[in-house]
Amino acid sequence: MKVLFIGDIVGSPGRQIVQERLADLVEQRQIDLVIANGENSASGFGITPRLAEGLLQNGIAVLTGGNHSWDRKEILEYIPHEPRLLRPANFPMEIRGVAFLSVPRKTGRNLPC
Repeated sequence: MKVLFIGDIVGSPGRQIVQERLADLVEQRQIDLVIANGENSASGFGITPRLAEGLLQNGIAVLTGGNHSWDRKEILEYIPHEPRLLRPANFPMEIRGVAFLSVPRKTGRNLPC
């Protein structure tokens, strides 16, 4: 199994490289799962629902977050409805979002993330 983890996707340059290069990289390297940190994709601070959806549509299976995940207020209502947008597992349980999920594999069993 090949997993690609992309560190911080920062602002529009980071989103642009994902859009332009990720599909080819996944195909060339036969990557099974793409996970990326998306907490800085909105101009370097936070993430918005529109940006999260765009990254997920570009082939990222799971977006991880961190302390900047909640910098954009519009994400607060979105987080509970998008299980592929993870909050850090070591954050308090009352913080919105899920800390882990099981991702369907292309073939066979699900993978825990």
